[in-house]
Amino acid sequence: MEWTELVGEFLLPCLWAFGACLAFSVIFNIHGTGMLICGAGGALGWLVYLLCSGPLKLEDMMAALLAGVSISAWSEAMARLRKCPVTGYLLVAFFPLVPGGGIYYAMEFAIAGQTRNFGNTLMHTVEFAGALALGVLLVSSAVRMRRTVAERRRARRYGAV
Repeated sequence: MEWTELVGEFLLPCLWAFGACLAFSVIFNIHGTGMLICGAGGALGWLVYLLCSGPLKLEDMMAALLAGVSISAWSEAMARLRKCPVTGYLLVAFFPLVPGGGIYYAMEFAIAGQTRNFGNTLMHTVEFAGALALGVLLVSSAVRMRRTVAERRRARRYGAV
């Protein structure tokens, strides 16, 4: 793969995702370094999705799941590092991956009366969004479990009830 192909397939889409997340971070009232963190999270998620669906040849749903896991892990880590809520980073970083086109085309098929295309497109869109949500669920559950185990260990060590 040549340099121009790499730039066109991976670098430019990630830069556009970064810029889109910067714009949405203004809407969500995230300033300064938080904007860059949101942009980097969006670019990271998009890069993971592109790599999984491109060279790794994974299906859409698996690529969406792995992108959701990467964005969620990034957001959790940055939120802990900056002592900020994770929700802002998470919501803004997910914007490039939200299946808005699928929703649009499903509604277009519904209005046109093409029920088979409507059902197929809607199911694919719901599955894609579910894969993204499952990625967030896995990471946030793992973080919560780790925190609970650490608190119980600390309580046993220091004799608290």
